[in-house]
Amino acid sequence: MREKKIILEDIKPIDLYGINDSKLELIKKRFPKLKVVARGETIKISGEEEDLNQFEMVIHILTAYYNRYGNLTENAVEQILGGAVKRDQSSENVEGDDVLVFGNGGLVVKARTANQRKIVDGISKNDMVFAIGPAGTGKTYTAVALAVRALKNKEVKKIILTRPAVEAGENLGFLPGDLKEKLDPYLQPLYDALGDMIAPEKLSYYLENRVIQIAPLAFMRGRTLDNAFVILDEAQNATEGQLKMFLTRMGSSAKFVITGDITQVDLPKHQPSGLPQALRLLNKVEGIVFVQLDGTDVIRHKLVKKIVELYDSKQ
Repeated sequence: MREKKIILEDIKPIDLYGINDSKLELIKKRFPKLKVVARGETIKISGEEEDLNQFEMVIHILTAYYNRYGNLTENAVEQILGGAVKRDQSSENVEGDDVLVFGNGGLVVKARTANQRKIVDGISKNDMVFAIGPAGTGKTYTAVALAVRALKNKEVKKIILTRPAVEAGENLGFLPGDLKEKLDPYLQPLYDALGDMIAPEKLSYYLENRVIQIAPLAFMRGRTLDNAFVILDEAQNATEGQLKMFLTRMGSSAKFVITGDITQVDLPKHQPSGLPQALRLLNKVEGIVFVQLDGTDVIRHKLVKKIVELYDSKQ
């Protein structure tokens, strides 16, 4: 017999349990072999592993249904438990293997292309993945979703997100504010991705307590990153020395994802990007996987795919 703890993050207990636990009792009846104890946002379950996994999936489906439709009636719970609600209605295929995390407002974050699935598969079997490709291919978003999933599943104790503070053709040095306010514009895409996947209150808690850390690459020097899911974004803007420094920060229990687009280097001309060197030196190292994304993986506006194709054709 095994035990598992489920923490409700995207639904209030009263909305899931119902008044006087009416909806929770319906769920318990569906799993008579499990011992279920609900206290606030925590549900403790004990029983056989297969039943535990099925119970957790039902909670995910019910949460996704609530976030999509704004309510969860007892009738809806009975229909979902009985399989009357089709998968695409109740959870947008949340039972599929590609689902990574349930985001805010009913958002279901999953791998949407073959190469995004390669990133997911790569990090599940290895400790370091390089995801290389043009803008809009979802490499950063997929990496952040994997990090959030690992944190929610208690596979890691913290998430560390970093990127080089390199100006993309613009001078931000004279922006007002303290150091954090000056650096946040470089890191905003990471905040945006997290904001899609974690409830605002929970995200604020994680950031304040450094469970999630977002910092420029230079701040990684001297650290050992252990028990963490670490993402280096925009790695093409890391110099050879910076990238070596980052890669050697890896602790014994860490997952690293490095994303980049070698066609969009913003470094000064006299400073070569460290990404091509890393791809060349590390491409045969066991435990490191390289995933190359391309225009077929673009999931932004349809014009982005066309833009990528046209620019690639000039090279």
